[in-house]
Amino acid sequence: MPSRFELANAIRALSMDAVQKANSGHPGAPMGMADIAEVLWNDYLVHNPTDPKWADRDRFVLSNGHGSMLLYSLLHLSGYELGLEDLANFRQLHAKTAGHPEYGYAPGIETTTGPLGQGLANAVGMAIAERTLGAQFNRPGHTIVDHYTYCFLGDGCLMEGISHEVASLAGTQKLGKLIAFYDDNGISIDGEVEGWFTDDTAKRFEAYGWQVIPAVDGHKPDEIKAAIEMARARDDRPTLIICKTIIGFGAPNKQGKEECHGAALGEAEVAAAREQLDWPHAPFHIPEDFYQAWDASERGGRQQADWQARFERYQQAHPELAREFLRRQAGTLPCELNCAAQVEAAQEKGESIASRKASLNCLNELGPQLPELLGGSADLAPSNLTFWNGAQAITTEDASGNYLHYGVREFGMAAIMNGIALHGGFVPYGATFLIFMEYMRNAVRMAALMGQQTVYVFTHDSIGLGEDGPTHQPIEQLTSLRTTPNLSTWRPADAVETAAAWGYAIKRSAGPTALVLSRQGLPHQQRSKAQVADIQRGGYVLKDFLKDENGTPELILIATGSEVGLAMDAAAKLAEQGKQVRVVSMPATDVFDKQDADYRDSVLPRGVRARLAIEAGHRDFWNKYVGLDGDVVGMTTYGESAPAGDLFKHFGFTVDNVVEKAQALLG
Repeated sequence: MPSRFELANAIRALSMDAVQKANSGHPGAPMGMADIAEVLWNDYLVHNPTDPKWADRDRFVLSNGHGSMLLYSLLHLSGYELGLEDLANFRQLHAKTAGHPEYGYAPGIETTTGPLGQGLANAVGMAIAERTLGAQFNRPGHTIVDHYTYCFLGDGCLMEGISHEVASLAGTQKLGKLIAFYDDNGISIDGEVEGWFTDDTAKRFEAYGWQVIPAVDGHKPDEIKAAIEMARARDDRPTLIICKTIIGFGAPNKQGKEECHGAALGEAEVAAAREQLDWPHAPFHIPEDFYQAWDASERGGRQQADWQARFERYQQAHPELAREFLRRQAGTLPCELNCAAQVEAAQEKGESIASRKASLNCLNELGPQLPELLGGSADLAPSNLTFWNGAQAITTEDASGNYLHYGVREFGMAAIMNGIALHGGFVPYGATFLIFMEYMRNAVRMAALMGQQTVYVFTHDSIGLGEDGPTHQPIEQLTSLRTTPNLSTWRPADAVETAAAWGYAIKRSAGPTALVLSRQGLPHQQRSKAQVADIQRGGYVLKDFLKDENGTPELILIATGSEVGLAMDAAAKLAEQGKQVRVVSMPATDVFDKQDADYRDSVLPRGVRARLAIEAGHRDFWNKYVGLDGDVVGMTTYGESAPAGDLFKHFGFTVDNVVEKAQALLG
């Protein structure tokens, strides 16, 4: 039976061999954290390699994702479907073993990590999801949600500001089943971090309300094991285990130095490391007795079978709850949910209200039907209108709620939402002003990259924000969102389109959706049943101002959000002048772009070259829709501080200006 040190050396060997073969990667962290990983994975981690999606498994997050070979080695050794050929193909095209762990590429990868600090944030989200799901479903004598979230992180994760946001909230929420391991090796790519990172990390996390276990020798299994026991014994606060390690442990000439952080060791140093570690085996060769010692399939199968037996007893005692648990784990919507009916009801009601208010109305309808909705806002709920009638705050005293007060932590909120979505059982939504999506930008990108169902409620969507001025008035943000692959962005024109947007977001399980909503009231638009249905196609003909109903327009006005009402008023005036005008509402350009060519041509006929787009955002986005012969009424500068009406007039969002530009297009 191999010793613990030898088992850890299997990680070191696979990591340095894969990086060397690729001539690219980060061998230092895997070699330095191998002893910690060996203790955690072999003595504590509850998981089943034959069923990587088992609901009550422990979650493991490698926040310092540049050390990806650590995770790949662990997955391979413990029995996941990740072969030696996959490890040897590290960082190559279409490999399961990408440069950083990529969710969905290989079984056992819980989240995509690489942007430092976000893995820790994901872990906080997973721990919140575990606790809340347990509070909602566990019953006396029947515990079906009961697992830990473990996270490895490094100096870079702690230097990133997001670590403050999420660690602070984790401490406030007293997430006792979140255990983080800090790889305190003192080295980053630039060298020894003492020149730029001298925080007292222990005191910092103690101030957040964490249990801190300092000065653990990350190469002594007994100390690591004792620290984990201490962490698991405390359920009223998260734990940070500070492990002092040597980066690149085992590479005699480069260990402890920045040379082994982000580059292959080199053939000579790999050979020297083999000798230093007493590892005589060829590259990518692991003896059979090592596999037998590492394999977690049998143990994991027993653990899952025990859980399944508990669940079956739960199912007998609480059949309705069990059915609901399985539904939510599967990510299927309730069969009675009818989003289309809500859109039709909004059309019939015909309210002229701000789309943020219409969004609240949608939540009041959807909330009781969708217990998996887990909402929140970055401190602006009274402005974002996200705290619906049935919202219940998640607190340390009662975690069974459905609403999380994130505080002023936009970036942390978005990354925590990713962790909640990845955990399963919830559809998270989070809100802030559109301008502050800039703080959360990279986490939004990560949700899109991973294909996670998260919903962003972005309010105060334009210069219509008014007196708060240019710091708060979004200009380029809509373009940024719309050009993000796999993110669906909706800017609805009234309460009806808002209901359609919410319906789309709830049904869209393969990626995030951004709802961009107004502060100011928006006029209701009349539509036929066919037009109401066409909202789901992202863009549609709202009205043709034609002398002959079978005629052809000579001008198309394209608008979104608050500017749809303006387009309608301008079209009416142009019609009085004898012009043939079509108004197209395009709440979701990405959805419209995915429609078949015949439908797109029916909305925007190629023969109509006079096209004018109208939106209180950056004008350049619309060039692909209006073409070289068209024009855009949009923004090219930042806003100003003034009442909304004055700003719209100042920047040309008036009927007279739209009519003038339309007349110029028509010659």
